[in-house]
Amino acid sequence: MRTTQQSTGTPLRPSQEVSAALAQGAPVVALESTIISHGLPQPRNLEVALELEEIVREAGAVPATIAVLDGVARIGLDPGELKRISTEPGLRKLGLRDLPAATALRASGATTVSATSFLAARAGIRVFATGGLGGVHRGWADSQDESADLDTLSRTRITVVCAGVKSILDVPATLQRLETRGVTVVGFRTDEFPGFYLHSSGERLDWRIEAPEQAAAIMRAQDALGGPGTALIVANPVPPAEQLDPALHDRVLAEALAAAEREKVTGQAITPFLLDYLVRGTDGASLEANLAAVRGNTRIAGQIATSWSKES
Repeated sequence: MRTTQQSTGTPLRPSQEVSAALAQGAPVVALESTIISHGLPQPRNLEVALELEEIVREAGAVPATIAVLDGVARIGLDPGELKRISTEPGLRKLGLRDLPAATALRASGATTVSATSFLAARAGIRVFATGGLGGVHRGWADSQDESADLDTLSRTRITVVCAGVKSILDVPATLQRLETRGVTVVGFRTDEFPGFYLHSSGERLDWRIEAPEQAAAIMRAQDALGGPGTALIVANPVPPAEQLDPALHDRVLAEALAAAEREKVTGQAITPFLLDYLVRGTDGASLEANLAAVRGNTRIAGQIATSWSKES
């Protein structure tokens, strides 16, 4: 794989551990780096990064935290690189559209869902764990604001384990868009789409699975059918005991949306504004629910990758 990438000039650099695992057909799980650099305070961000990698290892898979450092997409970070992502000021947040500029200008940044999905698939990794996806924003009819995650997942063959989409978004519209773009969504031991901080968004799902092996079977069916290279979303809800209190969530989210409108926050600034408001308005409870979801998703992703590796 390394030879092919160098010969085509693709600026991807898998770690030695990830390269060896992929060459041997061993299970690998991609992890995004935005939560490390932009989503958590220091030093907890580095602690969580190491914890998530250990969860992957406990499931029998190799973790591949992805980031761009000095213009090179690193597929799997060593301890020094993880620390750099956790502490270096001014790191960019890189979506898929930003990768060519970051590569050419030798910039450094953490990768979002869209960039991580693309780079993971490009490196040959099939399973990716994250917290929640981006989606269609509230008021889309006026702003046309939609996350690049949806478009990327509609043309990237990767399995994403997540706790749904961020609850600040228009969840029904996001599910409709995923259906339109041909992205398969299954609930992991649930009939309802998760609500990110909440166990359920209240939206029903058409498909439910009970075990990681079933996710791996769907992945094999995707390949056997040979259709468009779309993603598989495995929606894994945060446990009820670890979710954010629904009444608190609804109250603070309503306040956050009103504040955003009052302060005329729009575009790329809206998501971090609302998420930060939720963290402050819930005294950090939303952050803990987010982390509980990420831990659970990472565990399931490791199990899916292991099952996929055994049968592929």
